[in-house]
Amino acid sequence: MVPKNKEKEKAIKLRKDGFSYSEILKQIPVAKSTLSLWLKSVGLAKEQKQKITEKRLAGALRGAMARKNQRIKLTKEIKDRARNDVERIDKKDLWLIGVSLYWAEGAKEKENGTRAGIKFSNSDPKMILLFLKWLKEIISISNSELVYELYIHENSDIAKAQKYWSEILSIKKNIIRTYLKKNKIKTTRKNTGNDYYGLICLKVNKSFNLNRKVSGWIEGICEKSL
Repeated sequence: MVPKNKEKEKAIKLRKDGFSYSEILKQIPVAKSTLSLWLKSVGLAKEQKQKITEKRLAGALRGAMARKNQRIKLTKEIKDRARNDVERIDKKDLWLIGVSLYWAEGAKEKENGTRAGIKFSNSDPKMILLFLKWLKEIISISNSELVYELYIHENSDIAKAQKYWSEILSIKKNIIRTYLKKNKIKTTRKNTGNDYYGLICLKVNKSFNLNRKVSGWIEGICEKSL
């Protein structure tokens, strides 16, 4: 019984020092039910309880961080494998990608006959650059035919956004037409903070017939694939 008494005394001391049950069990290999019985009557001071709580929070934080790092690693592995699935993109592929992008995000001519030129809007710089590549390399649109418009909330860092998009698009800031959107006092939108740069709209001058042509491509894709 002597060894057990010594273990019990040690367990009580560790508990009073702010050790958690799991930490004590690592030093004293007894059944958890036995430890609970030993420590049932051990009262803890406020500082001791606080210490145990802090340890639990720290442990939970380490666990959350470990899971996050594991998720980041897994995400990278999946994306790397998927990236290798994509082979060389030829002009036919790029044509199809551009038409599909416009189908999803571009302005269409209304059924009542209201004219609409090529107008493509998005806040994703990669999508904007890909569509711009499509316009220039597949449709042969020149720089002089392009119009760049920035739509951004009035309480945002407008100068920062203009600089950001001018660098992304490799154009001068002064050719980006900027339109301010009224800011609502109460809003549920997520596009706020330091990473908010507004929405860019790419327009092509005098492109009503081109828009109709793209609509025909979209219809043709549907007919051949559905």
